[in-house]
Amino acid sequence: YTPMEFVTWSLMEFFNRTEVDAQSLTLQVHKGGAASAGIEDYQIAEQKIWEVLTAARENEFPLQVTGEKE
Repeated sequence: YTPMEFVTWSLMEFFNRTEVDAQSLTLQVHKGGAASAGIEDYQIAEQKIWEVLTAARENEFPLQVTGEKE
């Protein structure tokens, strides 16, 4: 499982969310299973997804991050 603190940190670090906003999104993920971290151009979104997944793997967390077309 992925600690909520890591999810909050990831949102702040890679998506420039405030701590309060990141905590709110983390709770959304915890309760509902998913949340939108942001809307980005395709290449930027792909880069952010890669960065988050790399950080999660380095910490051995099974975090799932996906991109979706709007």
